[in-house]
Amino acid sequence: MKLATMKIYAKCLRPDIEYKTLSISYQTTCRELIHTLLSKYKMKHRDPNLFYLTMEVLIRKTGVPIRTLMVLDDEACPAELQSCHPRGESKFALQMRRGGLVKVHDACLMPGSQYKSLLISEKTTVDELIQLLLNCYNIKEPLSRFSIHEAMQNRGLERKLHPDDCPLSVVQNCPEPRTTALVIRRNPEPPPRRKLLWSKSLELSMSRSSDRSETSSPSSPVKTPSSYRNYENYFYI
Repeated sequence: MKLATMKIYAKCLRPDIEYKTLSISYQTTCRELIHTLLSKYKMKHRDPNLFYLTMEVLIRKTGVPIRTLMVLDDEACPAELQSCHPRGESKFALQMRRGGLVKVHDACLMPGSQYKSLLISEKTTVDELIQLLLNCYNIKEPLSRFSIHEAMQNRGLERKLHPDDCPLSVVQNCPEPRTTALVIRRNPEPPPRRKLLWSKSLELSMSRSSDRSETSSPSSPVKTPSSYRNYENYFYI
């Protein structure tokens, strides 16, 4: 697989990071590149939806060079875009969107912990928030085992959020923000399937059918249906 070397300016991650040089394929998307950068700097607890890539291009058609800044889509391929311009005339930088803080009570993940505060994007879903929380504690369990609930503490009520809901929007639009909290909970385990009982009932049914076939006599005479008639006794004129 052919690889391209790219220099990504990433001061928004940390002030001491000027840029990071990566070797990526021409099919690597911006979203995949963002995940790679966060993993390289051990920032898996950071929300990938907060970040995006920009491409600055130098245009020399006129006498004065003009720089154009483009915001890249998550599915754009930076290495392929870089190959469309002469070397040194394009610059890629990691940028950060505005987000908001959400406080999630996570005692089910870490006993003794009260809550975790995370900065997330307004488009981050419940499933993505759960994954961030699991990353914080290096938990490798599947997402399907957990859910986020909106708890109204003063009323003792809870509402399970849909996996595609956006928690930041839920928090910002909550009518009683001081008494409402987000809580991550383990989903109850489904009851085990009764495979053994089913197999026993199947064996019993098969044994009954075999007993019936044995009781029937193989030498019993075959009855002629009443619809059959002896046409030899008829005379035709």
